[in-house]
Amino acid sequence: MHEELENFERNHDLVEPPPNCRPIGTKWVFKNEQGEDGMVVRNKARLVAQGFCQKEGIDYEETFAPVVRLEAIRILLAFAASKGFKLQQMNVKSAFLNGFIEEEVYVRQPPSFESARFPDRVYKLRKALYGLKQAPRA
Repeated sequence: MHEELENFERNHDLVEPPPNCRPIGTKWVFKNEQGEDGMVVRNKARLVAQGFCQKEGIDYEETFAPVVRLEAIRILLAFAASKGFKLQQMNVKSAFLNGFIEEEVYVRQPPSFESARFPDRVYKLRKALYGLKQAPRA
């Protein structure tokens, strides 16, 4: 949790909430990662935004679903086979969190990790956060 929180604080600014600001809540999502034998390898914690509070036209303009079409995969595989290219799969750990967002989005401080010096401040997001409606587009 502390590693996730450090990444979050490095990418976002703790600011005074502007007038008429409706900050979005945050919550922790926990997951156990299991190995091939079914044993728990590590526990993961992720801070996500409660994007269900966002209203279309007010908080965001459009959404996006990053889904690839089967035809595109077939074309890629056929092209790679014809040219003798070697394909590899890559899994990026935090690809979602590296996209910059254009809208001004404010979220509340993470539960149980509120700042002792500034408990009433909110985070102004510079980069996308899981759970936001505009995150997949970013």
